Amino acid sequence: MTTLVLLRHGETPLTPQRRLSGSGGSDPGLSPAGRGQARAAADALARRGGIGAIVTSPMRRCQETAHWAAARLGLSVRVDRDLREADFGAWEGLTFAQVRERHPDDLDAWLASPESPPSGGGETMRQVTRRVTAVRDELLARHAGATVLVVSHVGPLRTLIRLALQAPPHTLFHMELAAASLSTLTYTAPGEAMLHSLNDTHHLG
Repeated sequence: MTTLVLLRHGETPLTPQRRLSGSGGSDPGLSPAGRGQARAAADALARRGGIGAIVTSPMRRCQETAHWAAARLGLSVRVDRDLREADFGAWEGLTFAQVRERHPDDLDAWLASPESPPSGGGETMRQVTRRVTAVRDELLARHAGATVLVVSHVGPLRTLIRLALQAPPHTLFHMELAAASLSTLTYTAPGEAMLHSLNDTHHLG
C-alpha cells in the first residue's frame, strides 16, 4: 500500500481575500500567518510519523511550506514542476466575484467543461489533470509501499482526490481544501484508491 499525504500550502497575502493565484501570475510567499500554519502542519506530520519522502510544487508558497516539514522530519525535498497550480490566465489575482463581473461567459464555460480555458489563454482543467495524473503515476512507481508528503495547491490536490474517487470533473468545485490542510489517499493497486481524510485542519487550533 502506498500513501500520499496531501498538504496544501499555508496562507499567502492573497489567500484570505480568496483571490485566484495560479502559475501564470505573481508567485507570493507565505504570510506570517502562513508560516505559522506551515510550522503547525510540520509538527502534526512529525507526530504522525512514517513519512519517507517529500515532493513539492516549485511555487514559492509550496516550497516554503515543504521546507518547514522537511526540517521537522529530517528529509530532503524534491521539486516537481507538474505539481504547480493551474495558470488562470487573465483571471490571475482576481476574486471569483470579479471574474464573474468581467468574464461571465468564460467563467460559465470553465465551470461547465474541463476543456474550457480561463480568459486570456490560461490552462484547462483537462491539462491540469493530465500532468497531475503523470505525477501520481510516477510517485506510485518510485515510492511503492511508502508514504509520501505531497505539497501543492488547491487545483492539483483536488484533482488527485477526484481521480482517487473516480468522480466527474465538476466535483472539483465541491471540495474545500483550507490553507495548510491535510488529506490522505492510499493506493493498493492500479486504479484502486481510498480517501482516508479530507481537509483536516485540527493541527491549526
